[in-house]
Amino acid sequence: MTRVAVLGGGRSSEHDVSLRSAAAVAAGLRAAGHEVVEVDLDRDGSWTTRDGEPVLLTPGGGLLDCDVVFPVLHGPFGEDGTVQGLLDLLDVPYVGSSVLGSAVAMDKLVFKDLMLAAGIPQVAYEPVHARDWEHDRAGVLERIARLGMPVWVKPSRLGSSVGIAPARTPDDVAPAIEDALRHDARVIVEASAVGVEAETAVLGSNDAPTVSEIGQIVLTSDDPDAWYDYEAKYTPGGMELRVPAPISATARARVQELAARAFTLSCCDGLARADFFVHGEDVLLNELNTLPGFTETSAYGKLWEASGVSYPDLVSRLVALALERYDRERAQAF
Repeated sequence: MTRVAVLGGGRSSEHDVSLRSAAAVAAGLRAAGHEVVEVDLDRDGSWTTRDGEPVLLTPGGGLLDCDVVFPVLHGPFGEDGTVQGLLDLLDVPYVGSSVLGSAVAMDKLVFKDLMLAAGIPQVAYEPVHARDWEHDRAGVLERIARLGMPVWVKPSRLGSSVGIAPARTPDDVAPAIEDALRHDARVIVEASAVGVEAETAVLGSNDAPTVSEIGQIVLTSDDPDAWYDYEAKYTPGGMELRVPAPISATARARVQELAARAFTLSCCDGLARADFFVHGEDVLLNELNTLPGFTETSAYGKLWEASGVSYPDLVSRLVALALERYDRERAQAF
């Protein structure tokens, strides 16, 4: 029996969603026969066990005598490489990408620049830095205008659609940037894309990832301006995941190819969810999420279930991958 510490909560605005994801992961691990120790990361940054005891961390000392850690954390201070670095210092195996892969995928601008260098097709975008917005606002708006309308304004390093806003007219752009800058000093503005909004799930080591069936995100709202925001993602019934997505065999193969390539290029490991726009045979990569939601409405588990992998088997595979990577990395001299 493997003893697994499941981390949930965290300091980011996705704290509550993380707790729901962690509870689902803990239940899946128990169903698979693992011993689970649940650890809550409070909003103030402190760690406590479920009985309220503070968790004391000692470098090189592991975590609560657990064999492996499953960090079910979303957003900053959990998905961005910070907790991964701490777990490396504790010298404990953990599920998911390492510091580098986590940081690259979390930062939308860094990720898109990397994909651009590799020739991966994606939505056109423009970076906005707080210093440029302060000193050359007209120049920034001129660059953004070349993307056309509407555009999507996003903090570079947040997830779950937090801080994201559509700008449907030129007058909407500046307020959306101001709001995004409240969350991050670096903002990305993306052109709008047409077609099917598709997602697929990646599972495996960096050099041998496997890709799930592809699903289509369909919003259930009657509002013509509705989009895949925080509420739609995490409210039961807010969206429908249709698997398989209604795309051609050629586009399907292309999505799976690009998902695996992006995963490998970003130095990811264990798991990720890759998001795309598919219009006919044209496929554009949107983003890669290294710790996607694991709640009852989340796509990652549903995509693997549709691909023949049950939830308990899925979380067990992730634990096994974490242990394998730990052994592989500790066999190297450093």
